Amino acid sequence: MSVTIIDVAKKAGVSPSTVSRVISGHSRISPATIRKVKEIMDELGYHPNVMAKSLVSKTTQTIGILLPRSAEELFLNLFFSEIIRGVVTQSTRSGYDLMMTTGTSEREEVEAITRLVKGRRVDGIILLYSRKSDPVISFLQEMKFPFVLVGRSEDFPHVLSIDNNNVLAAYDATRHLIAQGHKRIGFVSGPPNLIVSRDRMDGYVQAMREAKLEIQTEWIVEGEFLQESGYRAMSFFMNLPHRPTALVVIDDIVAFGVLRGVTELGYKVPSDLSLVGFNNIPMSELSSPPISSIDIGIYQLGYTASQTLIKAVKGEPIHHNHIIIPHRLMTRESSLHTIHP
Repeated sequence: MSVTIIDVAKKAGVSPSTVSRVISGHSRISPATIRKVKEIMDELGYHPNVMAKSLVSKTTQTIGILLPRSAEELFLNLFFSEIIRGVVTQSTRSGYDLMMTTGTSEREEVEAITRLVKGRRVDGIILLYSRKSDPVISFLQEMKFPFVLVGRSEDFPHVLSIDNNNVLAAYDATRHLIAQGHKRIGFVSGPPNLIVSRDRMDGYVQAMREAKLEIQTEWIVEGEFLQESGYRAMSFFMNLPHRPTALVVIDDIVAFGVLRGVTELGYKVPSDLSLVGFNNIPMSELSSPPISSIDIGIYQLGYTASQTLIKAVKGEPIHHNHIIIPHRLMTRESSLHTIHP
């Protein structure tokens, strides 16, 4: 026979309504009573009926995450596993579960989010991507449904967002290579419809123009956040008659592809080509040579996104709509080669 809320109340010496308030996180219950009731719940093996609780409280204690469209990108790029780790850590501490969804197109993404929102399956949504003219954001805004964007939105500048200053981060990466004496610096970008791709491109361009260095269109290549994109870019760059001597690469996974391409073509990093990537994933330090990278605080992005969303769900005050996670340049062997005039 299953344990009921009445059994817990009797054993704890409190009323069933008190146990119910402890389960729902009522603020007027004393810490001692909360501790006692939870100990009895553990002792008796009592688990609240989540469905019944959600009907009464009109909350699910669950937050949703919209994953990137490409399953390949999701599982091969450690950015996503690390940001989800941050989300999971904070949401678990706050008593929230996670529900993940995705789609292979904009239409499928909107349909997936619609099912979560209109089916009342989640209390809020975290979007892991910021795209131009994103219909998912349009839908969530229209529904007045709580959500947090990892990135920034140009179309909806007032949405809750957690981001880095990606323009400044790319500027710093480019300035580092300029300080090493490089004048021919290329950029390996991501998908052009992503805000992060354009912001980092802007930072690269800003640093090059400030230093009065030439920017050649063939030194800028767009691709996906996959190692194969870096490999293809490298094959293209090294066949140019006037190739770059250094690259700013939008993602460390892409930089691994660049490194593989350089090695297979018989060149060396950093003597033939210097590299700076983004995200500072653990493998960057372990690669050969170790890759210089902009640490954007991936875990903190996820943790803060979850923390901010749960505040919004609970109606707690949020003092800043746009939270910026600081970045820092981690210099390693891949960029520590001085070019002499």
